[in-house]
Amino acid sequence: MANNEIPVKIVVKTTIDKEETFELTVFGRFFQKGQASYLQYEEAMDEGKVRTIVKATADDMLILRSGAVNMRLPFQLEKTLPGRYELPFAALETTTLAKKMQFFYENGCGLIEIVYDFSIAGEQTGTYHLEIKFEKCSSL
Repeated sequence: MANNEIPVKIVVKTTIDKEETFELTVFGRFFQKGQASYLQYEEAMDEGKVRTIVKATADDMLILRSGAVNMRLPFQLEKTLPGRYELPFAALETTTLAKKMQFFYENGCGLIEIVYDFSIAGEQTGTYHLEIKFEKCSSL
C-alpha cells in the first residue's frame, strides 16, 4: 500500500427508480493523486471477483469495473456520455446522463453521490441513485 492510501470501510448503496435498492459493504482504499480522488474496492460476485475504481475530480467522475464484469461508466453533469459494459458473451454500449454529482471528503470520511439516467444498448434502464459512503478504518 502506498503512503497516501488510506484503508477505508465502504458502503455502496444503489437505488433504481426509487424502487429497488442494493447495498454492499466492503473494505478498500482511498487515495488522492493530482486533482483526482480515487476509491478502490473488490467485491465477490457469483461470476467471480470484480475490482472497482471510482475516480472523482471537480468536473467529472468515472467508474471502472474489471474482472468478472468489465464496465466503464463516465459522468459529467447534464451531459450524455458513452460507456461500455462487457459480459463474457457480449459487449454492450451504454450511456449515462448525470443529474446530480457530489464528492466530499473530510477528516477520514467521504461521500460520492451520483444520480443518473442509464441506458444499455439504446434501452433506458432507469434512473440510478448511487451513494458511496466511506470512512477510515482504525483497525486495518
